[in-house]
Amino acid sequence: MAIGKLGLLAFWGVVATALFASSAAAESKARIVRLSDVQGNVQMDRATGNGFERAFLNMPVIEGTQLKTGEEGRAEIEFEDGSALRIVPDSEVSFTHLALGDDGRKLSTVQLTGGTLYVNVRGQKGDTFTVNFGSETVTLTEPAHFRLDLTSDEATLAVFKGRVEVSGQSGPVEISEKHSATFDVHSDRYEVAKNYEEDPYDDWDKQQSEYHDRYANARNADVSSPYAYGWSDLNYYGSYFSVPGYGMVWQPYFLDASWDPYMDGGWVWYPGYGYMWVSAYPWGWMPYRYGSWTFLPGYGWVWQPGYWNTWYTVPRVVNPPARTVIPQPPARTRTTVMVGRGLATLPAARTTRLTITPGSAGLGVPRGAVRDLERVAREANRSTRPVEVRTDRAAGPPDTGAAPAPPRTGSPAPSRQVSTPRTSSPPPAPRMPSPPPSAPSRSAKPH
Repeated sequence: MAIGKLGLLAFWGVVATALFASSAAAESKARIVRLSDVQGNVQMDRATGNGFERAFLNMPVIEGTQLKTGEEGRAEIEFEDGSALRIVPDSEVSFTHLALGDDGRKLSTVQLTGGTLYVNVRGQKGDTFTVNFGSETVTLTEPAHFRLDLTSDEATLAVFKGRVEVSGQSGPVEISEKHSATFDVHSDRYEVAKNYEEDPYDDWDKQQSEYHDRYANARNADVSSPYAYGWSDLNYYGSYFSVPGYGMVWQPYFLDASWDPYMDGGWVWYPGYGYMWVSAYPWGWMPYRYGSWTFLPGYGWVWQPGYWNTWYTVPRVVNPPARTVIPQPPARTRTTVMVGRGLATLPAARTTRLTITPGSAGLGVPRGAVRDLERVAREANRSTRPVEVRTDRAAGPPDTGAAPAPPRTGSPAPSRQVSTPRTSSPPPAPRMPSPPPSAPSRSAKPH
């Protein structure tokens, strides 16, 4: 009889283990999102054991990542569907859950520890976006845009668009568009108002949202992608064109003959993933995560979209010129390794004038700061000298005292760990009206 009971217990143990394994298999932890804007003092804890370290533009954000801002710091995190989170000075947020269901649903959970968080969720069908604060939870399955302020005593949620439902110790609370609610952190008391107080950072949040709305689908109609993050920057900082034998390709503005995609950036280490290449360029997310960089004689370096079913930690390269140095991940260290000017170059402080240098590829140009960047790029192609342009002051970053990116003054062979300026500036490579040589062979197998 005792043996029977032990056998029964063993049987149910096997069943429970199988059910647990089945449940775990239903979610993939492979989702990675993007740190899409960094201004001022921003730090990230990547669970490396080193605590909070300096954060840089285009760093991957994985499950378990914590992000915080200091005085005058701001950051934006962009998700695959174009949803975005924004935090302002003296704020902290944790990404406690970034999973992909076996049916393709995206499951995202973030925790606001303190400060101010702007949430703009696009709401793809079936996806779930959860925001925890204090003892309360916001669960979103539809588009919504709101601001959440959290102090040690209370939390205030202001809804700009959509409808938000809050659950927790206060019970179910529904907050309609243009309404707000204040929650007592230490009890179940709350109060709903038919309006909300404006915040000094509302304008910045609105500008960032308008930038994405304006440029996300501006010129990429011929490119089929399951992702929305990064497209706004590609459309703003570069252009698409068709090349016979290659199809639709993309290229950043303000190139010269010395430029290559690996001149400025760095290697950043993540537990479970190893080293990932992080580009310093404001558009440097999508072209280093999907598709491939290809060198075309007469055109220079271009990005070919595609290969959406694989997320690259190291960019894919096709047909590089002879003697091209492609940076390789460090082999025996976990420290961040800078390449070229590294990752620390910040956009220029808010100003009415901006100088753009040939070969900069947009480095140092704040997103949306120049109304018609394509026109400016055409003018710059007629000369090898820096171009000075007027900016939209409202679109620039806050005046944090950061200097604009230094002009490129030299061009020795790319170094894997140096940040000294280069010493030459060759003239731009002319565009060839005739098609380039035949396309290199491509594998049909997903990479």
